[in-house]
Amino acid sequence: MQTSLKLLGILCITAILSACTGMPDNIKPVDNFELNKYTGTWYEIARLDHSFERGLEGITAEYSINPDGSVKVINKGYSAEEQEWQQAEGKAKFAEQQDIGHLEVSFFGPFYSSYVVFELDKQNYQYAYITGYNKEYLWFLSRSPNVTEQQMQDFINTAKEYGFKTDELIYVDHNSL
Repeated sequence: MQTSLKLLGILCITAILSACTGMPDNIKPVDNFELNKYTGTWYEIARLDHSFERGLEGITAEYSINPDGSVKVINKGYSAEEQEWQQAEGKAKFAEQQDIGHLEVSFFGPFYSSYVVFELDKQNYQYAYITGYNKEYLWFLSRSPNVTEQQMQDFINTAKEYGFKTDELIYVDHNSL
């Protein structure tokens, strides 16, 4: 009986953790993804709210390749309330094939969550639309801290088509810092 309960507990924990590395319904990661072209600095333009970035402005994400082939992730943002920059360092790895834009990222030890690139400027890698394991996570990243109105509208329209709550988007300020 005790062994059965332990096994059931392990299966439940595994199911919960693996759910965090899946993808939302109707979302497909980009193919022909090139990690070398994706590395470097990205500016967060818009996002849905979540606790780990709440109150931050001027948010950037920097990606570089570690010697073991994993990806070093450095997220940085300015807290006006605390009047200081905050930084989190994580690690990402491909969830599947290395040419599919589905990675798993971790900022907390062995716990990984999905990072799904579902739209990308495949020619120049100048913008990317990202989601997590569910549609509560959404980011618009750009190589530039400012985008055109048309680029923003394209992002909003695309996100709306996929069922994201675009009326809840937060637009990140990069200009006042």
